Amino acid sequence: MILIINGPNLNMLGRRPISVYGDGSYDDLKELLNEWSEINKIDIEIFQSNIEGKIIDRIHQLNYDGLIINPGAYTHYSYAIRDALEILSIPKIEVHISNIYVREEFRKNSVISEVCNGKITGLGFKGYLLALEYLKEKI
Repeated sequence: MILIINGPNLNMLGRRPISVYGDGSYDDLKELLNEWSEINKIDIEIFQSNIEGKIIDRIHQLNYDGLIINPGAYTHYSYAIRDALEILSIPKIEVHISNIYVREEFRKNSVISEVCNGKITGLGFKGYLLALEYLKEKI
């Protein structure tokens, strides 16, 4: 199983700036990911929380084979999520819908990246699909 974690404010996709995040809603994203799961016959779980501790608790459950994480704003400062990810020996991919490198200066730093196998940024929802394809090969 592949766990997909989405952090704060990602549940508000479709209401956030379209020029940054596109016009797809969070439900659209979940539908896209579930379609991929059905086609590829790989179980996924999609988890979203605006609460750092709940994200950490879900990571600690350790009942999955691969992880995709879009930590949202926690990307830039959550050493607690970083430390939880570091414990995992499974493949992990960091995903961002927007290109964090062309946005505000503070968004260019990720404390998560160094404990992940790779990062996909700026490709919209397609970034999740690319991460799923990578994990499909690895697990």
